[in-house]
Amino acid sequence: MKAKHILWIIILFLALVGAAGYYIYLQREQMTQQMNQLEQQFELAKEDLEDEYNQLAQQYEGYKFETSNDSLIAKLEREQAKVQRLMEELRTVKATNATRVSELKKELATLRTIMRGYVLEIDSLNRVNQQLAEENQKVSQQYRQATQTITQITQENTALSERVSLASKLDASNINVTGITDKNKATDKIKNMEQLAVSFTINKNITASTGIKTIYIRIQKPDGDVLVKSQSNTFIYENKAIHYSSKRAIEYTGEEAYVLIYWKIEEFLSSGNYRVDIFADGSLIGSKDFSLG
Repeated sequence: MKAKHILWIIILFLALVGAAGYYIYLQREQMTQQMNQLEQQFELAKEDLEDEYNQLAQQYEGYKFETSNDSLIAKLEREQAKVQRLMEELRTVKATNATRVSELKKELATLRTIMRGYVLEIDSLNRVNQQLAEENQKVSQQYRQATQTITQITQENTALSERVSLASKLDASNINVTGITDKNKATDKIKNMEQLAVSFTINKNITASTGIKTIYIRIQKPDGDVLVKSQSNTFIYENKAIHYSSKRAIEYTGEEAYVLIYWKIEEFLSSGNYRVDIFADGSLIGSKDFSLG
């Protein structure tokens, strides 16, 4: 009985040991599965964190193109470089290194906060730039309008000046050319002429300037040459020096004035058609074609 009793005790002990071993085995399997699950969770969490770092780096890259401020762009580039450096570290750290992964996650939150500050700064600068652009456009438009107004006023003033200048220009009428003999009598025969008398009336003009005025006459022969006493006898007309035949100074008061200018004949004059032009104040004020025979 005693040996049999001991045998049962041994069998029971072995059964207990087997049961304990099996229980330990089951616990180890369960713990292994849990560890694998945790490792998978850590790896997924790490991958998600890597994605978030990558998105943040891309956001920094994008915001660099939303501003032209060199100082702000330099700040964004520094922060982007920091993000990329931490992202590289995250890729190399083990997923099971929960402490460092957690630190990197906190770093990510800090970087996001910094980026939000830069975004606000970019928005503020863009609003200011937009306001400046609108103000510049407004000023440019005002400048264009002012320029157009000035151009219009200038054109109107020019036209007015031209009208005033035209209105103030002297005008010669009743132009006559008469051959005079040595006895101071009129003649139609060239061979009897001692001089030519050019007479005309300067019409009344209250807009013209008054005072001493020099009246020039140019007598053109049938061949187009101008009768002149000296090659130095010139005056300015249309910005050029041209010859005159004779001149006379008169005092013009704005009222009608009769003028008589002589040309002493000292050269051979052929029969034909002649022309006399009358000038004053640098303008042509009258012309007359006449014939000598």
